[in-house]
Amino acid sequence: MARSHTGNLNIAVLLPCYNEAATIGRVVQGFRAMLPDAAIHVYDNNSTDGTALQAMLAGAHVVRERRQGKGHVVRRMFADIEADIYIMADGDGTYAPEDAEELVRTLLTERADMVVGTRRGVHADAGRQGHALGNRLFNMLYRTIFGPDFTDIFSGYRAFSRRFVKSFPAVSGGFEIETEMSVHASRLKLPVSELELDYGRRPEGSHSKLSTFRDGGKILWMFAMLMKETRPFAFFSTISAAFMLASLGFMTPVLAEYFDTGLVSRMPTWVLSMALMMISFMLFTAGVILDSVARARAEQLRIHYMSLETPSAVKLPDNEAAPVSRPGRDKADAA
Repeated sequence: MARSHTGNLNIAVLLPCYNEAATIGRVVQGFRAMLPDAAIHVYDNNSTDGTALQAMLAGAHVVRERRQGKGHVVRRMFADIEADIYIMADGDGTYAPEDAEELVRTLLTERADMVVGTRRGVHADAGRQGHALGNRLFNMLYRTIFGPDFTDIFSGYRAFSRRFVKSFPAVSGGFEIETEMSVHASRLKLPVSELELDYGRRPEGSHSKLSTFRDGGKILWMFAMLMKETRPFAFFSTISAAFMLASLGFMTPVLAEYFDTGLVSRMPTWVLSMALMMISFMLFTAGVILDSVARARAEQLRIHYMSLETPSAVKLPDNEAAPVSRPGRDKADAA
């Protein structure tokens, strides 16, 4: 990218890796060619195949993170590295370094805090139909719970502002970290953009670390926890409604018998129905109280976000129009 586009801004490329020796060298070289002034950081997550050595030979700064899981790696990277613009990608070669320039350009011209490179062709990745179906279902679930800001919450190719990186709590331990990033942006109503980019297939010798059912369960659990933390009223109201329906189900025949005969022959059922009703009321009350707490926490996060310095937007040359980002646009339009 031409220096005039970024002024004196520092760009850091972040590459979390686990057993990617077959691809990491080419990935690092690709980013060095496209962003010659950027610092390339590879965080090796206990690889056993020489990933760290290949990254160092390609010219990257290599750090080892002993806690296993992408979330731990991202948390460490965000804490350690100081920059104005951060680009995060995977080390498996499925994201093209040539698209980094457009991610940075969009981040600057649209004054966004996060730009997500949505994946065109992700359903063909290694032929994993379970992954393809899971992507569609989880993205639909995300939009239902947290809003329509994102169409690909699992994309690992993103550009961030310093404000986003230094205000992001990063509590996830695994690859659910991308979902947490998306929820953080939606929760604080941060300016975000999406670019549809080509998604490559892994080369021979490189294998996906994902397990369709095990990791799918982790994502569902993360959705539940993030909903509890960010939308407690909706979370607890849903559970409260389930308990109330169960209570009414047990209560109805007992009441029908009482109005018909004036007797309650199934006292244990009546006691159970009342206990379920009380639990329902307690859950609803907890949701109301915790909703106020969640709003206060969001306000504090927003205040912290606003207190962070941000570099002034870079003005593009007069003969170069700023791109308009829109989900689903062609890669050719973005070039």
